[in-house]
Amino acid sequence: MSGPFVFVAPPSVDAAIAELATGAPGEVAVLAGGTDLAFVLDGGRAAPRRVLSLRHLPWRTLDWNGPVLTVGSTLPLRSLEQDPEVARRHPGLVQAVKAVGGVPLRHRATLGGNLGRAAPASDLIPVLLALDAEVDLVGPNGARTLSVDRFLISSWHTALARGELIRSVRFPEPRPSAYLWQRVRPSNDISQIAVAVARSPSDGGWRLSVGGIPPRAVRLREPESTLRSASPSAPAVHEAAEAAARSLPIAADRRASEEYRRHLVATLLERAVGTVAASPDGGR
Repeated sequence: MSGPFVFVAPPSVDAAIAELATGAPGEVAVLAGGTDLAFVLDGGRAAPRRVLSLRHLPWRTLDWNGPVLTVGSTLPLRSLEQDPEVARRHPGLVQAVKAVGGVPLRHRATLGGNLGRAAPASDLIPVLLALDAEVDLVGPNGARTLSVDRFLISSWHTALARGELIRSVRFPEPRPSAYLWQRVRPSNDISQIAVAVARSPSDGGWRLSVGGIPPRAVRLREPESTLRSASPSAPAVHEAAEAAARSLPIAADRRASEEYRRHLVATLLERAVGTVAASPDGGR
């Protein structure tokens, strides 16, 4: 268990940034939902001098501006999951949210917290990649926006600069999408492999991503390029899925062999592409 720390809950964004920017790196731990941080502190894997809560910041929001969805970083995942418009426009996102723990956990867990942790087996990161999501950041030097792909560096490591916080996550357009995963114990395990698939109605292109591999979830840009139509043929989908499985840096661990993981990548990608192609908006 970690040692004693000071708990602070700044009343404003400026105060939170100022609090975060003081002290040496690692001295301040940011608390959004706290579902991961509680285990980290209890297990002694971090020993911050201060825990900075975002509870008073005005970021528990969900807003539409035409086709653009903006989700505040501290909005509980359960609110996102229960929104019927999100489910209709971004089905893969809601499928991924439902894969995160149980309902009580999703009442506290947040999109910003999940993204900021950058866990290698995150259920949300693959679908964020497939939806071309962007991260709005705010810090001592002002605001900036990065794609999720640029924001993620490696496992547990992001492009957050000193004093920066995740303000929101933006999705540029509704997309037919799907998220599939495989676990040993569905209710309380992390995914051996997870895949997300989406198709952009604006450019007609497919987005394929895979999570549960080192050092982080990735877009599969070369296999994507082989899926040129809204309803690709079964041989084309099979070829793209097999190519993805062969190309990824997959290794065995205590949860699955390398051979089984590669089989999962190919199988789940084929299923997810088929789901998106067969959806009401998938063939447009």
